[in-house]
Amino acid sequence: MAGMLKVRPTKMELVKLKRRLGLSRRVQKILKDRLAILTMEFIKNARRAAAVRSELSRAVTDAAAAMALADGIHGPSALEPALSASETGAAVKATTRNVAGARVPSLELRLPPFPPPAYDPRATSAYVDSAAAAGRRLLQAAVTLAELQRSLEITGAEIKRTKRISNALEYLVIPSLEATIRVLSMKFEERDREEKARLKRVKLLLSRAAEEREATA
Repeated sequence: MAGMLKVRPTKMELVKLKRRLGLSRRVQKILKDRLAILTMEFIKNARRAAAVRSELSRAVTDAAAAMALADGIHGPSALEPALSASETGAAVKATTRNVAGARVPSLELRLPPFPPPAYDPRATSAYVDSAAAAGRRLLQAAVTLAELQRSLEITGAEIKRTKRISNALEYLVIPSLEATIRVLSMKFEERDREEKARLKRVKLLLSRAAEEREATA
């Protein structure tokens, strides 16, 4: 249970506490909205990551099978020059995007068109082409999975941090402010009642004194 804050029992402090309470509630709403967005992003990426892992697994199997088939048909001595000629310079462009204040990576795999100029498709068969295409699919799946995995790590950490702040506001800060405001308000209301009662007694005494003076005059 949240306790009271240590403040001076003045009406100015009461006004400040009410402002803090209003600000805390607005911040809590913003945090809850942010948490909802981050959670949806995390769930979406988790589902995509599961699908991409399956795709990557299939790509590895397809690439290994295509390589084995091409190697069996052409032999290592003929396959190695063809594969060397089919190699292309891959590049990954890394940027970031904003998800509810969290910066998550955005990776773009850039591959030159296939086949490259040094590659002569007439000197090989379609099996080498299939092996090269399977390798490109594997690389694309690996880059996509790396992006999703890093996004999951970042959004997961932000979800935990946002939850901690939101819970602190909900279960500690806001209840403490409410309790302090409630006690101070009751104290000032009691003071006002006492002051009104005191004024009534003073008026009554003054009225009686006036009546006595009139009676003796």
